This record gives sequence, structure tokens and C-alpha cells, in this order.
Amino acid sequence: MSDFAVRTIDQLPDLLKAFRKRAGLSQAEAALRLGVTQQTLSALERKPESASLGRLLKLLSILDVELVLRSARSEDVQGTSPGKSRSGRPAW
Repeated sequence: MSDFAVRTIDQLPDLLKAFRKRAGLSQAEAALRLGVTQQTLSALERKPESASLGRLLKLLSILDVELVLRSARSEDVQGTSPGKSRSGRPAW
């Protein structure tokens, strides 16, 4: 599969299902690896916003999917990297 820019939670259900199928796992098999019931995994695939971030990241790992965060902008107007102050430290 290619890279996907996910900008809304509504995009995740189809992607999670597709990645699971690509991994050759049924819902029951993926649920067993995740440590939840098949019904819980089904609900997670339908409504990923109901899952904790930790559980979602664990599922992505099981599916051999990497989560990469990057700014949609290459640089801000001041010439520093987005999310960083002029000192180079994160802005938060």
C-alpha cells in the first residue's frame, strides 16, 4: 500500500480494515493479538475515535503499519521548522 495522508477520523475505518486484510488477518485473529474480543475490534474499526491512542497504536503495530507525523507545511514564515522555536526546541 502507498502512503496515506489522514486528515480526519472518518478516513480511518476503511484504512484499518484494508491494512488488516493486507496483513492476512481476520478480525478474530487481529483481536486475539490485540488482546480484545472480535466484537471490540469490530467496533474499533467502525469507530476508531472510541479507542485509546495506545490501543490504536498497538493495532497499527500488529498490522505492520507505521504512523508518521509531519507538518503539512515545509517551513513557516520565519524560516524555522514548524513546531519549533528559534532555539530549535519544540514550541510546546
